[in-house]
Amino acid sequence: MYKLLSHNDLDGVGCGILAKLAFGKQVKVRYNSIGSLNREIEFFLENDHPETFLFITDLSPNKDNEKKLDDFYQKKGKVQLIDHHKTAIHFNEYEWGLVLVEEDEGKLTSATSLFYQYLVEQSFLEEKDAISEFVELVRQYDTWEWEKNENNQAHSLNSLFYLVSIEDFEEKMIDRLLTSEHFDFDEFEKKMLDMEEDKIERYIRRKKREIVQSNAGDYIAGIVYAESYHSELGNELGKEYAHLDYIAILNMGGKRISLRTIHDHIDVSEIAGYFGGGGHQKASGCSLTDEAYKQFVLDTFHLEPMQEDAKRNRYNLKHSSFGSLYKNRREDIFLLYQANEQHWLIEKNKTLMEQIFTSFEESEQFLKRNYEVWLVRDDQFVEYLMNVVKHNKF
Repeated sequence: MYKLLSHNDLDGVGCGILAKLAFGKQVKVRYNSIGSLNREIEFFLENDHPETFLFITDLSPNKDNEKKLDDFYQKKGKVQLIDHHKTAIHFNEYEWGLVLVEEDEGKLTSATSLFYQYLVEQSFLEEKDAISEFVELVRQYDTWEWEKNENNQAHSLNSLFYLVSIEDFEEKMIDRLLTSEHFDFDEFEKKMLDMEEDKIERYIRRKKREIVQSNAGDYIAGIVYAESYHSELGNELGKEYAHLDYIAILNMGGKRISLRTIHDHIDVSEIAGYFGGGGHQKASGCSLTDEAYKQFVLDTFHLEPMQEDAKRNRYNLKHSSFGSLYKNRREDIFLLYQANEQHWLIEKNKTLMEQIFTSFEESEQFLKRNYEVWLVRDDQFVEYLMNVVKHNKF
């Protein structure tokens, strides 16, 4: 007999699907949150048959259970942990630990892709196009390569995962992977996914009007309250407000924080680790501890939402040869313009600031991070230019 303890997200459930394809009725699968894994491990060690082989995927145990699992392995040799999170690297010190963040050629891994390789290498499962395609979709979504590769099918797979129960998702995927040569969605699923995309877009538009900007230690974070679509929301908010180091999404009902970043130089798993959580470089999470509650809720609740840049301008555009006009809540006006091929300057309330920048992006980031500005509408821009002309004329 086999038992699999895995995460309750798409990557974790992907491991469960592979386990059932490999072992059929000989495996019992339990999906867990980060917090419930250790209870499941303790239950297994105390109650399951001692000859049962235990797999743990996409999650890692605490220190106490780490020691207990090693003792169990030394006696029975029936434990295998497979993970891809940087915070779990130390499990490679054990014979029963397999943790790999990326392949030699730089390809990021997922728990599902690593478990698939393991099952094939151990001859528990035969390689098949449909299964390989499913595994790759899970991997690309979990590592966020889907966006870089414009692989919307990977994003759709995750959306489908949250549209149905885990049991229904498992059943559909197992049947499809057993009977189909290649992986695809059926017509009903495609219609469901189209409707879900519209719903996500409306949700994100609303949340863009609710996000606040706050200094968070050494970083500048965007903070928003949301219970749904954390990955999509974090990605879109990160792109809309690229000057922010990361996005903190607060689920008050679940008392958890999801952290997302689009930047290669930011590692949100380190930030999550500070509050007792973990995850990936660009997508991590933690519980809403007292310290996290103070930083992300108490210290920010009074802040006003950020203003979006004007969207439908014809004249006040970024990189414009006339300059780009910004404003903040204190009614300060900032004109950002190119002085020559190498230098960009900023006038604050028609007075030249001392800072000199080497690109538009650098100067705009400075303004947004330090003054919380937004690009104003055309009518305000035209009025500003007319006042400048009038002033110069007289």
